[in-house]
Amino acid sequence: MLLITISWIYILFTTINLGVGFDKTMKLSNKNFVITSILGLFSTTILVSIWAIFGRINIEFHIVLILLNIFSLLKFRNSIIDLYKSFLSELQQLQKSLKIILSIVSVLIILQCASIPFVIDNESYYIQTIKWLNEYGFVKGLANLHLFYGQTSGWHITQSVFNFSFLYKSFNDLSGFCLLLGNIFAIQKLNEYSKNGNKNYLLIGLLPLFNIFFFQFISAPSPDIPVYIFSFIFFFYFLDNFKQITSETFDLLLVLVLFLLYIKNTTITFAIFPLVLLAFNFKSLSGKLLKPILLSTLVIVLFFIKNLIICGSPLFPSKIFTAFATDYAIPSTIQTFYYDNLKYYGYFITAEQYNSMSVWDLFVRWITLPKLNGLFNKLSVFFILVLPFFIYKFKNEKALWLLYVNMILQICLLLITSPQYRFFIHFVLFFSPFCLICLIQNKKTINALLVLSQIPIAIILFFPFNLSKFANHKSLMEISTFSSNNIVFPFQNSKNNTSFEIIQLGNLKYNSPQKNDFLWASGNGDLPCVNKKQIDTFEKYFQYIPQMRTHELKDGFYAKKISINE
Repeated sequence: MLLITISWIYILFTTINLGVGFDKTMKLSNKNFVITSILGLFSTTILVSIWAIFGRINIEFHIVLILLNIFSLLKFRNSIIDLYKSFLSELQQLQKSLKIILSIVSVLIILQCASIPFVIDNESYYIQTIKWLNEYGFVKGLANLHLFYGQTSGWHITQSVFNFSFLYKSFNDLSGFCLLLGNIFAIQKLNEYSKNGNKNYLLIGLLPLFNIFFFQFISAPSPDIPVYIFSFIFFFYFLDNFKQITSETFDLLLVLVLFLLYIKNTTITFAIFPLVLLAFNFKSLSGKLLKPILLSTLVIVLFFIKNLIICGSPLFPSKIFTAFATDYAIPSTIQTFYYDNLKYYGYFITAEQYNSMSVWDLFVRWITLPKLNGLFNKLSVFFILVLPFFIYKFKNEKALWLLYVNMILQICLLLITSPQYRFFIHFVLFFSPFCLICLIQNKKTINALLVLSQIPIAIILFFPFNLSKFANHKSLMEISTFSSNNIVFPFQNSKNNTSFEIIQLGNLKYNSPQKNDFLWASGNGDLPCVNKKQIDTFEKYFQYIPQMRTHELKDGFYAKKISINE
């Protein structure tokens, strides 16, 4: 806990310095402390993505990062100092009740981050993805070793910077830092709402109500958390500036969209928003588009290069741009398997069941799923049905209708690709308080709701709680609790203590966990690490095995086709 706090102080210091530099470069005229830190996270992600093309993200990059910190402090000293002074002044001006809420939330977030990692994907590919980045940067054909490495997120690239692997092996908590930023931003806006009465401020101010949901993701670097937090912030600025948008606000919204897309490609529908804003404000924005275009081009090119190196093709999973595929590209049969299983998994059915069901049957299956999946699916349909009434009755604005239409597009897109609730839940979470404030706006009631919403978090954090009535996966049945052993040192990056066996397969020698919780499990083994069951499954059904391209791990992997009798 204590070490996480110290690391976050350095992360905040770095992101503020780089954020101010990015703000000055793009001329965003931003004065918000949290937004500056997010800009710093974004600029760090871009810088380190370029670095990872050529080498590992390790102490060498941190030397450069320290030099950038020094340069920023010298170049923008007055702006940085003014930003800190302004932020401290805003914290002092918070209502007493909001100070208490923010203090409680901050402590709970750090406690959760110091506890046992809970996210299942942490055990399948988060840990290993970040290890590869720390040791080698982007590795050619890495997805041939473990298919999920093709999902390498911009957030994992950022985490590979701020896990300080050359100093300590158990920092894995950037998502918790992001949630803290989101809560600070929300509390600030809620405090401003008491002065200006703007309901958009109240809407974003209710974000802490959903901490009970967010907490399941923050003890590991889940890309879902920045998607949720940055989405909320984007929605706030979009609603608050839609009628009269400046070039600075447009550029800020574009940065948030680019960051979201680089973190998770399931946010693709957000790309519509800058186009809509540009269409509505073309005259005022057309003369100031050079920097936004250059920045967008840079992020898109980096996204394609990352995929081209790791997966062997510009998009994953996709059969588009096959002309650009490399000799180490993931075999098309395996890509098809991956893409199809995303659909099957979202409905919790087999391939045979999926192919025999009509569109209506699939929808009924999706909305009647048990436990949390079915609950959030039902909620999404419920909001699609009732939101038109609430928007028309209480706040009939074009910006809200655009958000509503985008939510429908997001859900429809996911229904035909990967209909998992966590990929669209940020819309549901945003429109929930919208409906709430249409009915309730009493300040005392709102503060009481915020306080009461944090109580279940504190209870779950200190007392074991079984999720069998809510979770669909056996590995998610029990939430981790905080231990006094983690007051100074956080729990290790993996919740498992399994041992590993070394296996030789052709020219590949890899580590496999001896305890196999599920097919994709790899845990915290030394590189290269992959589950033997996964290797055997791909060999049996696809006749492919991963092999090293040379005798050096840094040169990557390819999928070798074998005969059935080989």
